[in-house]
Amino acid sequence: MCYTKDTIAAIATPYAQGGIGIIRISGVEAKNIAKKIFKPAKANSNILNLAGYSGLFGHVIHNNKVIDEAILLNFNAPKSYTGEDVVEISVHSGLFILKEVLRAVLNSGARLAQPGEFTKRAFLNQKITLTEAEAVVELISANNEQAHHAALELKQGKLFKFSQTIANELLSVISHVAAFIDYPEEEVADVDLKQLDEQISSVYSKLYELLKTYDFGKIIKEGISTVIVGKPNVGKSTIMNLLSGFNRSIVTSVPGTTRDIIEESIVIDGIMLKIADTAGLRKTEDLVENIGVQLAEKQLEQSDLVLAVFDASKPLEKYDYELFDKITNKNVIGIINKTDLPCNIDSEVIKSKIDLVVEGSAQSSELFSKLAAAIKNKTGINLNCNCILANERQRDCIKRAAEQLEEAKTLIAQKQTLDIISVCLEDALHFLFELDGKDVSDTVIDNVFAKFCVGK
Repeated sequence: MCYTKDTIAAIATPYAQGGIGIIRISGVEAKNIAKKIFKPAKANSNILNLAGYSGLFGHVIHNNKVIDEAILLNFNAPKSYTGEDVVEISVHSGLFILKEVLRAVLNSGARLAQPGEFTKRAFLNQKITLTEAEAVVELISANNEQAHHAALELKQGKLFKFSQTIANELLSVISHVAAFIDYPEEEVADVDLKQLDEQISSVYSKLYELLKTYDFGKIIKEGISTVIVGKPNVGKSTIMNLLSGFNRSIVTSVPGTTRDIIEESIVIDGIMLKIADTAGLRKTEDLVENIGVQLAEKQLEQSDLVLAVFDASKPLEKYDYELFDKITNKNVIGIINKTDLPCNIDSEVIKSKIDLVVEGSAQSSELFSKLAAAIKNKTGINLNCNCILANERQRDCIKRAAEQLEEAKTLIAQKQTLDIISVCLEDALHFLFELDGKDVSDTVIDNVFAKFCVGK
């Protein structure tokens, strides 16, 4: 069923000049409203009798004035995006044209849609789950292959199916406990506390594994915080330019050229890196360069991935050994650069300090390939990962469900009564249902769809 009788409309494509712009109308009056402003090229065509998934060519006319030629596409309820009657009018994407067509639609009886209201209606009409609705935002905002893949998996219901499996497992446990408590006169199998604890532990472990995917999800969406470090003139800026594909950092033979943090977001084999080129790590009397060194050390502390660069043409010196100390316990890829020059470095020392080392010249594309493989290896990111939690709301639902199961296990250890234990189990199930919108408040729903743009 539909939860509102309003017919809504909005521009569903970016409000900008382009090839095609689409005005979407959804609701019980969608076709009647469209009929008022759209004149089919074929005189005997009737929008009201138009079959679903079919279209008409014609003109948008308002106040006896032709606004533009257009294509009208019709989608009959319930086989539409929102589950309601939907009409989409495609016109040339000019700012004036889009505004005029939308104004004509609104003047004919529709109201302007709120942000995300089309997708909200799809959820309320049970066309999609709440996690699938959230996936729409993730798909739109995806800026790399990994993020797109994760969003697509979410949109196709992978998280919903996984959480539903967990919920069904928990529901089976709750049903047995409830039957034992409520119908003592019936032949219901006794609840063995040890077995109950094992069943709860099984569900908890799955929730815990799902919780761990949240950080992974943030990484693939926001990128891996990466820093390039090393002493002056080892080729850090050249490495930065190699990875970014253009001259992002100034490169000279003068040590200390880079004095500020140079940042760039780049994608390598589907993995997004938020990469920073830093000042060379050394002691200096130059006030400005010294500030750059301090910034570099701070960036090093905060980064998730470190690209430590060494000059193959020069022996290791104290600044290199100081760098080894600073990157202890960090996620590091060592880069022995300038291998096109005569070798004077002890690479074995570097390999004894850093477990993954690549060698080459930043002037060569071969080093790029080696680095790309090393980054993929070091980050452990792959396109075949299990479903992930996409946002804080999803994480909070799983976290609270897990906490209730932990409490239930504590109560079992304390040999509390089954009715008290069952309260925790039911609360855990509530949070799993809240994840997919089966048991969720209007406030949560409103917060989810407030993140959407108008027209989606």
